[in-house]
Amino acid sequence: MEITVQWVKTSWTKESRGGEAAALRNAAPVGFALPPTDVEFGHFVSMREEDGFLPRESEKARRQIDVSLKEEGGRLRVLPRVDPYCGLPPRRRRPPAVRLEPGQWVRWQLNYRFSSFTGRQDWSYWLDTFNIAYGPVDREVFLSEPTFLVDETGPVR
Repeated sequence: MEITVQWVKTSWTKESRGGEAAALRNAAPVGFALPPTDVEFGHFVSMREEDGFLPRESEKARRQIDVSLKEEGGRLRVLPRVDPYCGLPPRRRRPPAVRLEPGQWVRWQLNYRFSSFTGRQDWSYWLDTFNIAYGPVDREVFLSEPTFLVDETGPVR
């Protein structure tokens, strides 16, 4: 069965935590039309503060995308992988994996915050949005409402 993966990564600093810069960041899309691509690759879109949150599209090998994908009993098990020591804001607990049936898709969002080990660099932040579809889809699937939405974002103060 076909598996379609899109990873949207939005990154910023304290400069985009308020005002016009934050409005621009918050207006950044979380889903894009898919380019023609090989099934072994995922569609990667990066939007960075220093580029004015303009989308930069490329491909990444699916093994480079931190999402566990496993077909089980005619369904696709989806669970993003996270390092518990890797900049996660406080959260109660991780939600369980989502199991997609053919024709369904999930949008899963996680956010992170970082500082330098010495504390000499300001905080930086990023939002990962994983759009994963199971089965054949059209190029604009991730512009519609997902079957499942998992919001695993936490406070980034």
